Amino acid sequence: MDDLFAPAPITVFDDAEGGMRYWPDVVDPDTATRWFEALRDHAHWQHERRPMYDRIVDVPRLRAGYRLDELPAQLPLAEMLSLVQGRVPAPYTGVGMNLYRDGRDSVAMHHDKLHTLQPGQPIALLSLGGTRRMHIRAREGRRRTWALDLAPGSLLVMSHASQMTHEHGIPKTRQAVAPRMSVVFRARPE
Repeated sequence: MDDLFAPAPITVFDDAEGGMRYWPDVVDPDTATRWFEALRDHAHWQHERRPMYDRIVDVPRLRAGYRLDELPAQLPLAEMLSLVQGRVPAPYTGVGMNLYRDGRDSVAMHHDKLHTLQPGQPIALLSLGGTRRMHIRAREGRRRTWALDLAPGSLLVMSHASQMTHEHGIPKTRQAVAPRMSVVFRARPE
């Protein structure tokens, strides 16, 4: 059931599929903390390496992922999916997670690969743990840039179309920051 008094999202930018929208507090602080701790302590986190230019480098964050039809019962991912579906219904098929342990962990400016997404379906990102700044940049034209502080318990939704027009990333920072986690629901082609 929709809450008639739920705050409207902040529109970062708009497009024909909804653009990028941000709800700063969709999860209460106690629940957000409980979810963060459960995932931090019990998800199957992996340290990855990948080729970049002429060498193999460490991915500067930990990663984990699950198919939605195979969610581990001990993780709160089904609860999280229910919350996301209540705001942004879509035929999500999987959840990917990133754990940014401190300011040295990051993700470079990028857009999701369109061939890995169902056309027309949104990407929903729940943020847990500490606040981190996301940069968002138009890929062409004026190349407008936004800085959005992703607060714990917030939801950021990006349209499929936005992946063609904008990039996003979490830069490194020298400031002391608490660990942060992104929990991202996507609809993948079957």
